[in-house]
This record gives sequence, C-alpha cells and structure tokens, in this order.
Amino acid sequence: MTDRQILIVDDEKNIRMTMTRALEPLGLPVHTAVNGEDALEKLSEGEFALVFLDLKMNGIDGIEVLRRIKEAWPATRVIVISAHGTIGSAVEVMKLGAVDFLEKPFSPVDVREHATAVLEREELDEQAALHYPALIELAKRHVTDRSFDEARACVQRAVAVDPGQPEAYNLLGALLEIRGDWLEAQKYYRAALDIDPTFKPARANLERTTSWDKRGKINLGPDAEEKRQAGDPGRSED
Repeated sequence: MTDRQILIVDDEKNIRMTMTRALEPLGLPVHTAVNGEDALEKLSEGEFALVFLDLKMNGIDGIEVLRRIKEAWPATRVIVISAHGTIGSAVEVMKLGAVDFLEKPFSPVDVREHATAVLEREELDEQAALHYPALIELAKRHVTDRSFDEARACVQRAVAVDPGQPEAYNLLGALLEIRGDWLEAQKYYRAALDIDPTFKPARANLERTTSWDKRGKINLGPDAEEKRQAGDPGRSED
C-alpha cells in the first residue's frame, strides 16, 4: 500500500492536522486541501487512492466535489465527513459513489480504521470471492462504483452461502434505501435484527428511517477492522 496517496479536504485546520496525524501509522503519503477548489487542483496533479471530503465548505461544497471526483477519477474512493448528516445527504452521497459517511466528532482510530478498510477492500479478487466475508466486502465496493445491481447480486450470493448472518440483510436494506424504497428497506433492517437483535448497524438504520428527522448516515455494516477487533467467528475464510 506504500504507493497509495490519501487526500484530506476540510476547511478546518485542526481537522486536517488531526486526521493527518491519525493516518501517519499507515505509512502512506497524506496531502491536505483547504477547500473544494484546492482539492480538485491537487487531484488533477496526482493520483489518490482515497479522499476524506468535508461536506460543508465555502465555495464548491462537498457534494459537488464528490460528483466531479467520480466523473473525472472514478477509481478514487471518497469518504464524506460531516457534522450535519441527514438522510437526504447520506442517500445522495451513496448514490454518487461515496464509500461511507464519517460523522464529526470522530477519533483518530475511526479515521485509520475507515482508511484501512477501504484500501483493503480494493485488493479483493472478484473471481476468488466465494466466502461470505469477501462477498460482503465486494458488495460494498460495488456500491462505491455505483454498480448497485452487482452489489445486490453479491449480497444475495452471500445470503446463499450463509443465511444466518445479519449483515447481508442490513446491506440489502441499505441498497433499497439508496433506491428510495424506505419501507421495503425497513423490512430488511428488521430481518437483520430478527437474526441478531444486537446488530448495531441495522438498529441504527431502522431507528433513523423511522424517526421524525431521519438524521444520520446509511450504515452498510461494520468494516473489516471492526470485525477483526470483535473477533467475529462468522468472518473466517477457512
């Protein structure tokens, strides 16, 4: 991963500094941009594997920057960061191809784990993705590429491999929510909770979509680092 570059786009100096320091242990080149215009200029000058992009900035806002990134550099992965997550913006950034929605305030560990999960996901071999965890991660990558039909197909294959895991049903719900079908999405979130009432991503998605203001992000499920830390027995490739 040493040849991959990361770009942090935020108009707050302290945020840029904090995130830069958080990413140092990864050993990757990290660059910063103070606004959308600065980010697009840096992207035009070099290749970046991952961009952390603030949603609310003066000048070109994060949504427009994301749209331009996915048009000009579709292979660049984008994690949107914002303190103002609503269901409208969350759905929009996922439709545009954002990897995830990182809400402020966040910890240095959050930043590293998100970056690690995204970069590791890029190394998946689609032809070799036969096991449940690989199929789930591959589906998330397809979401990033806005290949929603392919993402759904991967999740359905994961369900066929192991129908007793909640993450696939939560992800099917997220795909329906991205499509705009909230009521059908809620059925899948409830199905995930029927399997595991403690599964936090489905709980968060269900609570958000049934609340009055629907504030928050679409949670695709725990990333690879969170699964490793949890010691999830369902994640073995053996």
